[in-house]
Amino acid sequence: MIKDVIGAIFKRPITEKYPFERRAAPERLRGVLNWNPEKCVGCGLCAKDCPSDALEVINIDRAKKEVIIRYHVDRCTYCSQCVVNCRFNCLDMSNEKWEMAALNKEAFTIYYGDEALLEKFLGKKAEITVGEEVVS
Repeated sequence: MIKDVIGAIFKRPITEKYPFERRAAPERLRGVLNWNPEKCVGCGLCAKDCPSDALEVINIDRAKKEVIIRYHVDRCTYCSQCVVNCRFNCLDMSNEKWEMAALNKEAFTIYYGDEALLEKFLGKKAEITVGEEVVS
């Protein structure tokens, strides 16, 4: 054991100085869910196939394709099942937004949809935060 202790004295530490020095995230990293409203028809298949009930599809008006998606980040297991089962390719997992620490639980609920629909549905300003980042 003394050999290991003496050897460790002359080696540099292998820990990274995160968050001060950051590496680029891997390309296939599964982070926060992204939604493309132009492609979505509000079928709800993504919410049906989500094993952790992290997605809720709220259809305001199906004829006009007015859809709001409520995404519970704290429930998500990042399995990407919703992305795989989406027939219209309107969902994907971001490899840029993955640092999601917050001090309150409200920060882990993201609403996706048109600003006017969100304000009408929520009855308040349509800005929800994830960590320190504002998501609309």
